[in-house]
Amino acid sequence: MAWIYLVIASFGEIFGVMCINWFIQKKTLGRLALLIVSFGGGFVFLSLAMRSIPMGTAYAIWTGLGAAGAVLIGILLFGESAGWKRMLFLACIIASAAGLKLFS
Repeated sequence: MAWIYLVIASFGEIFGVMCINWFIQKKTLGRLALLIVSFGGGFVFLSLAMRSIPMGTAYAIWTGLGAAGAVLIGILLFGESAGWKRMLFLACIIASAAGLKLFS
């Protein structure tokens, strides 16, 4: 169950970063509340995951999946570049997270 919590926490991180971008575009209390709830939920699920997963592994996977997801959201929703070099390093982040899962 801890790994499911960690994935949910990563989605909180991804959605929180997306909310930052929305908040920067138009500063409203609703968008600010969504940003706070997103990151807050991510931290709650990260803490649940860390009951069973070592801190270093959980944090590295959480930030790695969050970073990879944020890059994909940026490409898909905000028109950011999807060059081959960017995709190569995105694959490195994902492979590193998978490696930590496999060897932890």
